[in-house]
Amino acid sequence: MALAFDEFGRPFIIIKEQEQKTRLRGLDAQKANISAGKAVARILRTSLGPKGMDKMLQSPDGDVTITNDGATILEQMDVDNQIAKLMVELSRSQDYEIGDGTTGVVVMAGALLEQAEKLLERGIHPIRVAEGYELASRIAVEHLECIANKFEFGVNEFEPLIQTCMTTLSSKIVNRCKRSMAEIAVKAVLAVADLERKDVNLDLIKVEGKVGGKLEDTELIYGIVVDKDMSHPQMPKKIQDANIAILTCPFEPPKPKTKHKVDIDTVEKFQTLQQQEQKYFDDMVQKCKDVGATLVICQWGFDDEANHLLMHRNLPAVRWVGGVELELIAIATGGRIVPRFQELTPEKLGRAGLVREKSFGTTKDRMIYIEHCANSRAVTIFIRGGNKMMIEETKRSIHDALCVARNLIRNNSIVYGGGSAEISCSIAVEAAADKHPGVEQYAIRAFADALDSIPMALAENSGLQPIETLSAVKSLQIKENNPCCGIDCNDAGTNDMREQNVFETLIGKQQQILLATQVVKMILKIDDVISPSEY
Repeated sequence: MALAFDEFGRPFIIIKEQEQKTRLRGLDAQKANISAGKAVARILRTSLGPKGMDKMLQSPDGDVTITNDGATILEQMDVDNQIAKLMVELSRSQDYEIGDGTTGVVVMAGALLEQAEKLLERGIHPIRVAEGYELASRIAVEHLECIANKFEFGVNEFEPLIQTCMTTLSSKIVNRCKRSMAEIAVKAVLAVADLERKDVNLDLIKVEGKVGGKLEDTELIYGIVVDKDMSHPQMPKKIQDANIAILTCPFEPPKPKTKHKVDIDTVEKFQTLQQQEQKYFDDMVQKCKDVGATLVICQWGFDDEANHLLMHRNLPAVRWVGGVELELIAIATGGRIVPRFQELTPEKLGRAGLVREKSFGTTKDRMIYIEHCANSRAVTIFIRGGNKMMIEETKRSIHDALCVARNLIRNNSIVYGGGSAEISCSIAVEAAADKHPGVEQYAIRAFADALDSIPMALAENSGLQPIETLSAVKSLQIKENNPCCGIDCNDAGTNDMREQNVFETLIGKQQQILLATQVVKMILKIDDVISPSEY
């Protein structure tokens, strides 16, 4: 079906005849699906690792995003093919569950599909390939458990957490100051973590950015930063031991719900109305003062008269604060969100040791810092950068580092990076293939070859000879029986990832293998593509 226009500009639809339509079945359908999955994986392959390249994505509105985060690239790509959409879902699932490894999981799935295509051409049934992959993935996941190491950390001893977050940030645009970023991420997670329950609520960590300054100016604030300023320029810019009234009701007279009209035909009537409004404003401000509030944070705006009264009554105020920020302020300060002035009581006020307004550079940009809160389990990571794209990419990088730190608190097992875990699993899976006499052994060996694609891509992206480098590292692992030997992407002079402090979380690596296998099995079992018009 296509849309065309005649010589007068009138639209008409051209409908393709059903006899001329092609429908894919059997091996052709499977090959078409595999090629779609491989195409998506090929796009992300060059973004893998510390020397991976970035992608520039342009939206229909003309907005430009520069990133090497797999989930973000696939999220913003305009994908029509249904199999390609499955790969997008795969990356999103890894991002939702683990937060890191979104590029690796798609590259892994693409390698599995590539190996499956060779097996299908040799006449092996797709169900046998899927079963072999399932067996191999179980062997790989169990082997990861064997080579994993546990490490202990505490509130004051969190160096291993920092090292793991630094591995995550090595492949990001912020890698030149990865140490400070990793420290900020780990401190933020530990500030909101419940170590007894091994649980972290990342909603308590707010990530805020402001254009200007440099990346090194990024800071962790034990409190909340609000991108607003005081409602009146003459209000105090610094409040010690603030009692905060958090309101969702506006400082203005109530408006009737029904249609109304007020006839004012004399000066006296106008003055009476003005006095009524002023009394209303007076009562609202007085209610705030009576309960002991020294700062008002309001979700809605208020007009100049209310603003003038607040300033004269020495009651600083912040207006137009968003709902999410309001909830975070309430959590941090231990206050309650009040919907009506009548319900305002001293017990519902939030408390903070210091509230200050901070200016940035020579511009009029100002922000409110709410620090030393009653409940310190809400923090803000405040990012600075040269432009908006830099800040957005830093936010994505910080999110990955936060997720890695959270995963380590949930399960403190690590495997070594640089492709060492994949090479070790590949050797183990290859050895296990001999124990399966059926057709599945071909699929198990293919799975082992697919695992090698991750270290090969790392070597390729680092400018090394991929096959030569992979062969050397693999033989080193077998000879020394050392599962920590990986690709030396940073030219550190050693292939031992322990010495390079390159760690990854065990659950993240296991999830990559399991998710990639599940999606590939699903794609292999599709043998017919039916368009909507054929239902």
